[in-house]
Amino acid sequence: MARMKFLCDSDRCIECNACVTACKNENEVPWGINRRRVVTINDGKPGERSISMACMHCTDAPCAAVCPVDCFYTTADGVVLHSKDLCIGCGYCFYACPFGAPQYPRLGNFGTRGKMDKCTFCAGGPEADNTQAEFAKYGANRLAEGKLPICAEMCSTKALLAGDGDIIAQIYAERVTRRGYGSGAWGWRTAYKEMTTG
Repeated sequence: MARMKFLCDSDRCIECNACVTACKNENEVPWGINRRRVVTINDGKPGERSISMACMHCTDAPCAAVCPVDCFYTTADGVVLHSKDLCIGCGYCFYACPFGAPQYPRLGNFGTRGKMDKCTFCAGGPEADNTQAEFAKYGANRLAEGKLPICAEMCSTKALLAGDGDIIAQIYAERVTRRGYGSGAWGWRTAYKEMTTG
C-alpha cells in the first residue's frame, strides 16, 4: 500500500498562498485555524526561502506519542489522523509537533479552547467516508474519492507535492538531477526519518 507524504520544494515556492486558500475553502476550515500556512525562512536575507507547511503525517508521529487519550491514529496509507470525539484539548500534541500542525480552534483558557484541529491530508476522519458528520468535523475526504489533497493540486508551480512517498521522492530526485543541487526538501528528514534523495 502507498505511504502518503507531503514534500515542499522551496526552490519552486513563490509564496502565493494558493495552497492555504484552497485548503480553507475545500474543508470549510473555521476562522482562526490554518491547517496549511506558508512561512518564510531567512526573511530579507540571502538564502530566503518560502515553504508551505502543514502536518507532515510523520512516520513516528510525536503528536500520537504524547496524546494521553490516544486520539491519534495512522491509516493504512500512512496518514496521521485524530478523533475529535476522543480529544480533550490538552494541547500536548501542539507542543510535541515540530511543524506546529495541531491547533486550538479558539483562544481562551485551558478547557475553553476546544478540541485540536489539524491537516487531514484531505482524508477525513474516523466517521464513514464522505458523510455529512465527517465533513462537519474534518472537512473533505478527497482520498476516498481517489483524489490528492487540494493544496497540492492547486500549487501552480508544483512546489508542493503530495501522494505516494516513493513517487514524490522520485520526482524530487529528478529535479535535483536537473538543477545539479538539492535545496533540501524542508521537513522530509524530520517527518520521515530518512532522506531518500540529495
